Amino acid sequence: MSRSDSTRGYSCSVKCGCPPGFPAAGTLAWRTLRPVAKIVVDVMLKPEIRDPQGEAIVGACHRLGFTDVRSVRQGKRFEVEIDDGQDPAARTSQLAAELLANPVIEDFVIS
Repeated sequence: MSRSDSTRGYSCSVKCGCPPGFPAAGTLAWRTLRPVAKIVVDVMLKPEIRDPQGEAIVGACHRLGFTDVRSVRQGKRFEVEIDDGQDPAARTSQLAAELLANPVIEDFVIS
């Protein structure tokens, strides 16, 4: 048994679940409600940790004729959008330390 969209209380056409009277997702008001900070977190294996994926990439480079490639270190890049409230860089650093990086084998840099 399904009810029509008009009886579900959706206020926008994308049915995002926002309450009635809330600005629709496609409007300028939706995008300007809260300022956000976009912070990049780069996670890399520590230098003393062997990087088998990087070694495999070097081998593939040589097979493809890129014989000048000496080493490759593979990592991860996260682009975090966080509310621009209480020190977003510190909150993102905490997030990286607790979730995005394994502190035993990885280092991270916030930019």
